[in-house]
Amino acid sequence: MIRTVISISEEDKKWLEERAAAEDIPMTEVVRRALHLMQEIEQREDPPFETLLERTQGLWKNEDGLAYQRRVRDEW
Repeated sequence: MIRTVISISEEDKKWLEERAAAEDIPMTEVVRRALHLMQEIEQREDPPFETLLERTQGLWKNEDGLAYQRRVRDEW
């Protein structure tokens, strides 16, 4: 594991100490968990555009998409 030094406010340090004590884990573990959680949230919120295309490819099976758009727009 790589060690690093960070600067945080006194309020954040106090919260970190309290959280670590409440869970009976080291402060470093609280920081690791927070980083992992942030990574998970970031991946859930903003998947790359290419990933979205792959996930949605083939969902529309009713007819040609462009023909459908034209028909619906003609109704306007």
